[in-house]
Amino acid sequence: MLKAITVSAAVAAMALAIPAAAQDREERAEQAFAELVEGRTAGEPQSCINLFSSNRLRVEENVGLVYERGDTLWVARAQNPQNLDRWDVPVIERYGSRLCRTDVMRTIDRSSGMFSGVLFIDDFVPYTRNEDEAEG
Repeated sequence: MLKAITVSAAVAAMALAIPAAAQDREERAEQAFAELVEGRTAGEPQSCINLFSSNRLRVEENVGLVYERGDTLWVARAQNPQNLDRWDVPVIERYGSRLCRTDVMRTIDRSSGMFSGVLFIDDFVPYTRNEDEAEG
């Protein structure tokens, strides 16, 4: 009987720890994102962007996709950001010359090369450097 109670208590503790760990991970991701866009101002969201160099497109862990062009960061938040980690590589089937939120996107694990998920994103938001930050 004592063993059953101990196992039940351990399972209950694990159930409480998992959401706390996920919340900590999300908080760290949001803090890293805030640091990424620090000194920048968000612009008007757009459903499609011109993608001149695909090697500048990356996954921001627990946030979404980030594309850097000049002084602008284009950020498309994932609809399920908890599914993204730093090992994911975006694979995108584009239907035109622009990258759009409606393009078919999936992720591949960088280390194993295996499929790791499907990616659904919101509009791309441009974050441009503030004038006083760009001069400094």
